[in-house]
Amino acid sequence: MGSSLQQPVWVKGSAFPLKGEMKLNGVKLWSVKPCKASKLEGSLVTGRPPSVSVPIPEMAGAGNNFADYELGEADPEVRGIIDKEKEHQFRSLELIASENFTSRAVMEAVGSCLANKYSEGLPGKRYYGGNEYIDELETLCQERALAAFNLDGKQWGVNGLDLPHGGHLSHGFMTPKRRVSGTSIYFESMPYRLDESSGLVDYDMLEKTATLFRPKLIIAGASAYPRDFDYPRMRKIADAVGAFLMMDMAHISGLVAATVVANPFEYCDIVTTTTHKSLRGPRGGMIFFKKDPILGVDLESAINDAVFPGLQGGPHSHTIGGLAVCLKHAKSPDFKAFQNKVVSNCRALANRLMELGYKLVSGGTDNHLVLVDLRPLGLDGARVEKIPDMASITLNKNSVAGDKSALVPVVYA
Repeated sequence: MGSSLQQPVWVKGSAFPLKGEMKLNGVKLWSVKPCKASKLEGSLVTGRPPSVSVPIPEMAGAGNNFADYELGEADPEVRGIIDKEKEHQFRSLELIASENFTSRAVMEAVGSCLANKYSEGLPGKRYYGGNEYIDELETLCQERALAAFNLDGKQWGVNGLDLPHGGHLSHGFMTPKRRVSGTSIYFESMPYRLDESSGLVDYDMLEKTATLFRPKLIIAGASAYPRDFDYPRMRKIADAVGAFLMMDMAHISGLVAATVVANPFEYCDIVTTTTHKSLRGPRGGMIFFKKDPILGVDLESAINDAVFPGLQGGPHSHTIGGLAVCLKHAKSPDFKAFQNKVVSNCRALANRLMELGYKLVSGGTDNHLVLVDLRPLGLDGARVEKIPDMASITLNKNSVAGDKSALVPVVYA
């Protein structure tokens, strides 16, 4: 038996006693007294109306007293910080491409009793008992993930660029003096770069370096690249050198689901994504893989075993619940209309900035982000970031080809 015991909430008419000792196999656990009610105030987290009241158990015995108070009463300091952040988000113009506002429904799922459950393993193959509803939830989430991206469950299952050139830190970034990310420490990586005259990926150079380097994996995807990727060209290069092709669509997965950008699933063997950016879900991730063997490798077994037990312990069931909610929304007409407006608004912003004389990396945008090159102005992104912040406009600095530092870059996203 574990070291913690859950205390149920008894209601009127319950077969359980409301007063007296509770015993399990003859062992006294605690005494239970009638409990008071506590109002749960409506919020973006709980989604409950202010009028709802729930009984709260009080456990007494051996000098112990416990009452399950709401956050404002239990910890006013944390409640106050959350309230300040909520006010900040409410009054600010949020323009950071990797952030988004998730829905009330998603936050309600994330803040639910799903947080209480331990569910190591996969549906139907858990290390802990009592997971029948968690299995149901995770299976539903997997089905919705495949549906969100219009994938055939018989073919797909679900469980990079150089950093200064728009790529992501996790794609093997290193400097001449230090291997920065874990992927560069445990794997030998070779970045590909942009054609600095156009601001677009230099696919010709990628092909040449891939032929020399002979990678096992080529990664598409970026965190600061405003253009779509040429998946057919990258597929051709990967096939020529016998490499897997993976797309990290973390930034644009919402756009992919809404079919407003090119579809990486048509060309890639593996597709990964976070879930809290353009997809508008909770903070988490997904890995999609082809079920048929690729280059003699069973990706389904390899990836599932790597996730658990290789790298992950107990999954966050409350996050999976929130993800299932957001994936259902991703199939709605409202979501597609929203993503279309994201792209059209971003293009309108890019065009206006260029009309005002600003230089944009790649000369425009195909997706949800715009990169302003500040070098012609003699400024850097680290300083410029602070000025809009004073006016409650939140942006983020980014490095650009030629930068010496990712902390003091000359680009403004």
